[in-house]
Amino acid sequence: MTKRRRAAALFAAAAVGVTLAACGGGESGDDATTDGDDAGGDAGDMTITLGYIPSWTDGLSTAFLLENVLEEAGYTVEHEELTEAGILYTALSQGDVDIYPSAWPEVTHATYMEEYGEQIEDLGAYYDGAVLTFAVPEYSEITSIADLPDYVDELEGRIVGIEPGAGLTEATQDSVMPTYGLDEAGFSLATSSTTAMLAELDSAIQAQEEIVVTLWRPFWANAEYGVRDLEDPEGAFGEPEGLHFLARDGFAEEFPEVAEWIGTISLDDEQYGALESSVVNDNPDDPAAGVAAWLEEYPDVLTPFEP
Repeated sequence: MTKRRRAAALFAAAAVGVTLAACGGGESGDDATTDGDDAGGDAGDMTITLGYIPSWTDGLSTAFLLENVLEEAGYTVEHEELTEAGILYTALSQGDVDIYPSAWPEVTHATYMEEYGEQIEDLGAYYDGAVLTFAVPEYSEITSIADLPDYVDELEGRIVGIEPGAGLTEATQDSVMPTYGLDEAGFSLATSSTTAMLAELDSAIQAQEEIVVTLWRPFWANAEYGVRDLEDPEGAFGEPEGLHFLARDGFAEEFPEVAEWIGTISLDDEQYGALESSVVNDNPDDPAAGVAAWLEEYPDVLTPFEP
């Protein structure tokens, strides 16, 4: 099954190096080309490395979906689990990973694409209509982001967020909060991780307390936790966007059959929701088994891959 390219300690060191490259800002050119060649390997290399943030379960689910089909076709699929979007985009642009299997490049990750897009190939969108949101439990009286200043005391001035480097965090800090005057009203954004945010959400719901969290759709937690999106009358979160497969520069030339097949993948709400639920909820300790179960339930969704 899946092989790991690096031991955890070695990858941690590599991640530090990638972070420093990101802070240095935009060194590409010959270095990016050389790194891309290293990731792809020599002619005839059948190894493809997928990079994603495992707590963002859209990428987790689609990574194991690609693994299932590509390994069946004779490829070796390796996984690199990262913790921040900036590190992931830097790694992709430098060729340290081959594919980011569920990116939000149109709106949420637009700033990363502005910085790294020339070293990244877009293989296509597999889902349309993804959105960023603020969400509250279904029992909450709050209906709109514009209403939040009236509930600052009940919410203790906290909006519970996810990873600091996430596009959702950037949109919240740079667009939503100033648009609705949430800073002036006494709110702050508490960032940590997706896992920690969901733990706080679960705890608040168990106690029937008010809470506002940053969320997105599609995401399995919307149904699992019984939450409702707040209205965004000013459109501060931007327009709906597609979820894309992004690849390092030169990937489509080196793996044309893979790139062409990935471009045919298209999931609707039912199909995507079933995939993520099978991976995250039904098989939390074995994502590969979750994908296998989903493929049995939806055998005709994917175009057959014939390398």
